[in-house]
Amino acid sequence: MPRNPQVLVYVGIRSSVVALDDSTGMEVWRTKLHGGDFVTVFWDGEALYAANSGELSRLDPRSGTVVWHNDLKGLGRGLVTLASARAAGGAPSGAIVGKNKQAKDAAAAV
Repeated sequence: MPRNPQVLVYVGIRSSVVALDDSTGMEVWRTKLHGGDFVTVFWDGEALYAANSGELSRLDPRSGTVVWHNDLKGLGRGLVTLASARAAGGAPSGAIVGKNKQAKDAAAAV
């Protein structure tokens, strides 16, 4: 069975995000960010975010192109911690919880 060629590993390092092919370790793309060295990278199953020096960018996970950038003005230049309401598979986590609750309620009614 052929392997999915879109499986990438995202690395935040030295003001950049680098995408590596999961099966070979070869670099697929590299994007230079604004700001300092330390880069936080966050993948929520649909969107790829990168933050450094108090700024946040959303990147296209296939190409590394910056989709949008926010300077987060007035919040300083420190480390950024990221989280998302989107659950694995790209659906909002509330939708997953709602479906699971409906399934449990249906099973309990039987």
